[in-house]
Amino acid sequence: MKRDLVLLRRLWPHARPDAWVLVFCLLTTPLIAALSLAQPWFLKRIIDDHVVPGELDGLDTLAFWYLGAVIGAYAIEAAYTLAIAWGGQRLILRLRSALFAHAMSLKQRFFDKQPAGKLLTRLTSDLDSLGDALGAGVVTIVLDLLMIVGTIAAMVWLDWQMTVVIVGLAPILLGILEFLRRKMKRLYLAIRDSLASINAYLAERVDGVAVIQLFGAEAPTVAEFDGRNRRFRDLTSTANVYDSLMYSVVDGAGSVFMALILAFGAGLIADGIGFGGEVRSAGILVAFIDYMQRLFRPLRDASGKIAVIQRATASLQKIDELFADAEPASEGTVALGSIEGHIEVKDLWFRYTDDADDVLKGISFTVQPGEVVAVVGATGSGKTTLGRLLDKSYDGYRGSIKMDGHELSTIRTRDLRAHVAAVRQDIQLFSASLEFNVSLGNPEISNRDCVEATAMVRAEGLVERLGWDHAVRERGVDLSVGEAQLITFARAMAHKPVIVIMDEATASIDSVTEQRIREATSAIMETKTAIVIAHRLSTIQSADRILVMDRGEIVESGTHASLMRADGVYAALVAASEAVVEGIASSV
Repeated sequence: MKRDLVLLRRLWPHARPDAWVLVFCLLTTPLIAALSLAQPWFLKRIIDDHVVPGELDGLDTLAFWYLGAVIGAYAIEAAYTLAIAWGGQRLILRLRSALFAHAMSLKQRFFDKQPAGKLLTRLTSDLDSLGDALGAGVVTIVLDLLMIVGTIAAMVWLDWQMTVVIVGLAPILLGILEFLRRKMKRLYLAIRDSLASINAYLAERVDGVAVIQLFGAEAPTVAEFDGRNRRFRDLTSTANVYDSLMYSVVDGAGSVFMALILAFGAGLIADGIGFGGEVRSAGILVAFIDYMQRLFRPLRDASGKIAVIQRATASLQKIDELFADAEPASEGTVALGSIEGHIEVKDLWFRYTDDADDVLKGISFTVQPGEVVAVVGATGSGKTTLGRLLDKSYDGYRGSIKMDGHELSTIRTRDLRAHVAAVRQDIQLFSASLEFNVSLGNPEISNRDCVEATAMVRAEGLVERLGWDHAVRERGVDLSVGEAQLITFARAMAHKPVIVIMDEATASIDSVTEQRIREATSAIMETKTAIVIAHRLSTIQSADRILVMDRGEIVESGTHASLMRADGVYAALVAASEAVVEGIASSV
């Protein structure tokens, strides 16, 4: 329970803008309780003072006050409930936006470890569960507690002996409810894990459905999903059993207690005298029964609210686990105005996790403004990692990376992104217009900038054919690989970078499209610093300098001609590449 309260307190920064809702609820709660608790007292007065003696004088006045208490309680409680629902939805709106913004700021390492489906679960169904609790559970419990305390006090005032009978049995009921609450807490944590597992599996398999179908793996894929789905069903069914059991225990206890009061109270009224010699009346019994019903109503409702709150706290715990320890990417403090594009790397070391081996080992090199530097090497040599460090997708390196004399880790990320653009082999297009996929919604990039960028990469024909308002389908499935790559290249150019990092940027492009890109970028590269990471060695032979990497180290450096004359690692890579091409040609 303490853990739950700690988690709920973390919502306060997001709830603060609507603090007036909480103040309103706290102010109206005593009023609702007072009006509700006054109703049985009015009934007692009506029965004892007017109905039993047959005295009609003053009955209409008491009836009027009773009716006013009923209408007032319902009216104020309706406003109370609406305020809670309104404030809860506004809180969820802010919380979802804050969590999404936080997710967008996290390090790349976070997304390497977290499946997209799990993140989706946290931002959708987990927050929906939290919204249900805010609308139906958390704040209303204050009213329920006040009603329980007030009802017990009123019962003691009416007849403390009969109250002792009820209160004496209460610990048994409370013990059962606490046992069921703990069981449900564990179940709902398991349910959230199970649902996240299903969503992650769905996202991954739907994204890779073409591969699954190509290799005839539909049956085992469906079987695995069925297993995860059955586990979710079993956990949910068990939780429903405990939920129903909790409601039944409270409802059954209320009926048992009511029977005891009827038997005990009716006997006392028949005798006319109770404990201590006081006189018990029919009005007292009716009022006591009414108070009993009001006592068990919040307890009965609490059984459902506990289930909602347990789902919510389980969801909040998962959200907290996912985001509390996730460290945002380093923002930096150094502001960059304009840069020339000078890069200096000294004794660079990097590992993805603390317990992993170093991927880069003592890398050192410099790149002059306007220079085109190619990075080549076998798979796993560290080329892509180097590119990801230079565009600040990863941090936590040892050594030094400087751009125009500023240490990379100290540069503000948004300033770096304004001057450094990356084009990668893994093409990422969004379900939006063609223009959005070039500008990414940046208000500083005009349509004219987009037009110029597409012209630079020879993609104007694609724009003329489709139009800027063309709705690109998810992942660009309605475009060829070459067309999609051209759009990502235009995206980089539209941001007018000084430094361009191309990681296998032409690996998935046909020779005609590749030639168009090479023609388009030849003039651009004269005024930009370019780092080209490639396996296709034919695309980088004209580079000013080539860095050859092997097992995380730079083993050779020079121009294509000088490296070929050296007859080392680079020459061996060229020979192997040419042999592959000749083998393919001969097989055709």
